[in-house]
Amino acid sequence: MTQLPAGPKERLRRHDREIIALAVPAFGALVAEPLFVMVDSAIVGHLGTPQLAGLGVAAALLMTAVSVFVFLAYATTAAVARRVGAGDLQSAIRQGMDGIWLALALGIAVIAVTLPAAPWLVEVFGASDTAAPHAITYLRISSLGIPAMLIVLAATGVLRGLQDTRTPLYVAVGGFAANAGLNAGLVYGAGFGIAGSAWGTVIAQCGMAAAYLVVVVRGARKHGSSLRPDAAGIRASAQAGVPLLVRTLSLRAVLMIATAVAARLGDTDIAAHQIVLSLWSLTAFALDAIAIAGQAIIGRYLGAGDAEGAKQACRRMVQWGVVSGVVLGILIVAARPLFVPLFTGDQAVRDTLLPALLVVAVSQPIAGVVFVLDGVLMGAGDGPYLAAAMLLTLAVFAPVALLVPTLGGGLTTLWWAMTLMMTVRLMTLWWRARSGRWIVTGAAR
Repeated sequence: MTQLPAGPKERLRRHDREIIALAVPAFGALVAEPLFVMVDSAIVGHLGTPQLAGLGVAAALLMTAVSVFVFLAYATTAAVARRVGAGDLQSAIRQGMDGIWLALALGIAVIAVTLPAAPWLVEVFGASDTAAPHAITYLRISSLGIPAMLIVLAATGVLRGLQDTRTPLYVAVGGFAANAGLNAGLVYGAGFGIAGSAWGTVIAQCGMAAAYLVVVVRGARKHGSSLRPDAAGIRASAQAGVPLLVRTLSLRAVLMIATAVAARLGDTDIAAHQIVLSLWSLTAFALDAIAIAGQAIIGRYLGAGDAEGAKQACRRMVQWGVVSGVVLGILIVAARPLFVPLFTGDQAVRDTLLPALLVVAVSQPIAGVVFVLDGVLMGAGDGPYLAAAMLLTLAVFAPVALLVPTLGGGLTTLWWAMTLMMTVRLMTLWWRARSGRWIVTGAAR
């Protein structure tokens, strides 16, 4: 085996250390987030089926609302990391504060819409007559925590841009523990029922936002950054986020179309699809952690004017994506007999599920590269291209997916269509990465 010179080997080790140091805590924070809903479901589930059904509808609405604004984390990470690379920490934190002020404004706007529209939203999502009152109660109370949720997204982006993914992990774990304790105490101890669960989540989210703000404000004071809202900076943050919002909505549309098609295939297929989608989402957390490392590292290199370092880091992260995808694919196949019985005892669902899982396993190396390149281009601030590429992907995927009931093959064919979607994303992202047009150095793109 050919030995690499000391220089290249040391560079690879440095990249590996940076990726691990950022990705591992980021993965822990990502996994902690969905546990909030799981805890709420476990506690509310013992109140009764209508309460649990109401929670399901309200939680789906809340998660949709919050996920639309995930650009607050992505855009802030890239902008802050560039300024960190340029050695201007004062400007980096000032940029982060603009993102936080934008998050607060958007959160207040969402509350203003959600409170009066809650009954209509619950009805649109098809809640039953018995579940609807509980859904409305949970949605209205929980919506009060949306500004805190969005501040958490933006502040997470600030810390990631500052190359700190450990603090978000600690805050996420603390928030999860507080949420669990508050829910149990308010639902059962205080006897507030589903309203207690909602208030527990709001308090936990506000506590997380407060913890982040303490860290960011401390950094701002240390480096002499202003804490006041700056209209121009907030507008710049919003403009940087628009393309990422388009990208996120396009991706959500893909997932919604896939679920709608699965529902048309029948109860067995939609049940199996939800299991496959849950597993696919879980593997996405692992791959997204590498993408988050990519956002922070690439932004820093470009801000420092080190184009060659950015290209080397990109190549190394792609290798990580491939290896991670292969490992996840093997784990899916190997662990299949263990986790499938945890989800369902229905043999028909299992028979439908297994071939689709194999498709997901085969596609994991593709997903690994897609997630990494997505993170690289986000870190480079290449939002307009990501938006255009995702719109193209949606345009290719939608007609193919809608033809699945006609083509036959059921859920397995649908997941081959999902693999096609990921392949189109791979092609568009790979072309962009190879072109080098994403490499724009300096403190701002």
